[in-house]
Amino acid sequence: MSELPRGDQGPVDQPITHHGPPGGGAGRVLLAAAIVLLLVAVAGGTTWWMYTRDPAPTSNSAVPARSPSASTCPGVKLRVVAAPEIAPVVSAAAKTLDDDPAKPCDPIEVVAEEPGLTVANAAKPDVWIPSSSVWLGIANAGGAAFTAEGKPLAHSPIMLAAPVAVTTSIAKGDQTSWAQLTGALAAGRLPAVTMPDAQASTTGLLSVYGVNAAMARTTPDAGIAQLRALTLRSRLSEATADPTKLMSRIAEQWNTNGVVYDVGVFPTTEQQLRTYQQGKHTVQLKGAFPADGQVEADYPFAVAKNNQDIELTAQLRAAITRSSLTKAGFRPAPLPNTLPLPAQPKQLLAMATMWSEYKSLSTQVLLLIDASGSMNKKITAPGGGTTTRAGLLRESGRFAAELFAEDTTVGMWYFGQPTPTSPPHKEVVSYGPITAPVNGKTRRQALAKAMVDYRAADNSGTPLYKTVLDGVAEMREKVSPGTVTLVVVLTDGEDGESTFKMTQAQFMTKLAAEQDPSRPVPVLALGYGPDVDMNALTAMSEATGGKAFPATNPADLSSAIAKAFLAAHAPR
Repeated sequence: MSELPRGDQGPVDQPITHHGPPGGGAGRVLLAAAIVLLLVAVAGGTTWWMYTRDPAPTSNSAVPARSPSASTCPGVKLRVVAAPEIAPVVSAAAKTLDDDPAKPCDPIEVVAEEPGLTVANAAKPDVWIPSSSVWLGIANAGGAAFTAEGKPLAHSPIMLAAPVAVTTSIAKGDQTSWAQLTGALAAGRLPAVTMPDAQASTTGLLSVYGVNAAMARTTPDAGIAQLRALTLRSRLSEATADPTKLMSRIAEQWNTNGVVYDVGVFPTTEQQLRTYQQGKHTVQLKGAFPADGQVEADYPFAVAKNNQDIELTAQLRAAITRSSLTKAGFRPAPLPNTLPLPAQPKQLLAMATMWSEYKSLSTQVLLLIDASGSMNKKITAPGGGTTTRAGLLRESGRFAAELFAEDTTVGMWYFGQPTPTSPPHKEVVSYGPITAPVNGKTRRQALAKAMVDYRAADNSGTPLYKTVLDGVAEMREKVSPGTVTLVVVLTDGEDGESTFKMTQAQFMTKLAAEQDPSRPVPVLALGYGPDVDMNALTAMSEATGGKAFPATNPADLSSAIAKAFLAAHAPR
């Protein structure tokens, strides 16, 4: 990793004061409320998780952190809101336009405010300089009317930063990748990876976009790309981290061996990293650019439709000089190969929703995998070519094994009846902690190998109902407080062609008789292929408090697995 990232634009004279990111307190509450309104308007509605902490006052702000509607100066001609990191530069430029310093009120009021708060506030400024152009689309979709004038004032790419002691496994010089980060974390080569709040932080929102773009480059299967992105999400030690607080913790927790125990890798803006580096802290932080999904904060100069002082607005823009911005650690132009932002903000928000809806929960799960003869039917694979349903499951399942968190307890059965005397199912991975050994491997490795070795027997029947009943009964005995206990079943057909065949009515009666509200075992059902009986899967899932996910097009299998995985980690 590079201590002074490429494109260095000179030293910073004084550290820029960073306000806390919008992941804290009122910022998150107001942003979540604003995005709910936006998604209702442009995407048909999406659940966003609300937070209800009270706002903490900012005591070290370089400029006032308050709503523009709170001004008590009647002489103010232009109200400006800027992202906290760029607000000191904007404020200094505004001071140069004060024609009478003796007056109690300046003609331009500059407020440092996180973009999420500005989106949520009813009163909008005359000029807005958020930390990403995407916020303009979010605000305008909610009824605001901002227009970006010219190119953005400044840019600051997102970097992966870490103490020097933990950088060697993921970076070469100033280059790294989200894929390298995910692989190193999954392999246990990193102490931790944290991310800012994807719903409330520019860095978090853009980083999630970068992760998904990077994983999409690795496979033509969009579902597998989603599984790979969720692999990183499932391993995060914190998903709402404040990079400023992380940096403070790093500076404070240096020990004599030169190791920072509880802080690993985290994304931050180049400007924020440069500011830290200029502070001459004992703990050195280095950063690298994720080349497979490079994203950046940009700072548009946006003017409200009802701005009444266009002349003063133009003077302010001219007063914010390139030299003042580069001195503060910003770039005047974008980094090459930076990903363009989606045309519609709802695309970014959908990724952030998926990311944020994942909750770290202690989970017990039994996987029931259909190994009946119909799994050998030929299909067209994503990206072209011919495979079988079983072949596609092998590919998807291999990546799904990486998704389980370290506190998961798991086992796996195959079900199918190749002969009339065969049992309805067999255990292929014994039940136990995913980190525990199984025949010389970890259980996670055993799951991956079982999926690679998975084969379906020709002409094998499908004892679906019997297997689900046995699986629910097995897991009900394992229910414990504070743990989510699940049965996940994947099938491409319907119950039949076995000595255990029963009608749906018989099955539902037996399933209802086994329910125990004090020991719930939800069934998550994945219906795979065009022959699946989704009505039956939906009925069994709803009867147990679970959910069914269709992949009637076999190419959608990986996406269905991702949805089921997210459902398994949703709060109940």
